[in-house]
Amino acid sequence: MENFSELIKARRSMRKFTGEELTQEQVVTLMKAALMSPTSKRSNAWQFIVVDDKEKLKQLSYSKEQASQFIADAALAIVVTGDPLASDVWIEDASIASIFLQLQAEDLGLGSCWVQIRERFTAAGVPSNEYVHEILDIPLQLQVLSIIAIGHKGMERKPFQEENLQWEKIHLNKYGGK
Repeated sequence: MENFSELIKARRSMRKFTGEELTQEQVVTLMKAALMSPTSKRSNAWQFIVVDDKEKLKQLSYSKEQASQFIADAALAIVVTGDPLASDVWIEDASIASIFLQLQAEDLGLGSCWVQIRERFTAAGVPSNEYVHEILDIPLQLQVLSIIAIGHKGMERKPFQEENLQWEKIHLNKYGGK
């Protein structure tokens, strides 16, 4: 990517992936981005589980009632967790790490999509957090925020169009701005 403005215009949620695997270098680059994401008081309350096993990816694709099935076709899923005992803002810190992963994926020419796990449920009514814990043997103190599905783009998406920006959502000095 040439600059940040172009990167954020180009980054679109990708739910279709090719069967091409990621290189070790790409995975290391993604994880460096996650580990460099800012955290409150440098608590580093997040931890990441990198999943490339096809059977586990298929299992993770059932982590929500809907909008998670595409994980099965991703080359990689990064499960983003946080430790509430390490930081009271683990959700925010894990969210920042999640978007850093997505921006790094786009910069590498890869597609990604955030799958919300916290406060979601499987089709059987099981909390998604519990479901993912069981599949990946995650320690109880860690909470799963998201799964970032990553892979080579299986379709083209147009960059975000600036004419669609909702400038009315920006307020100056006070709500309403007048």
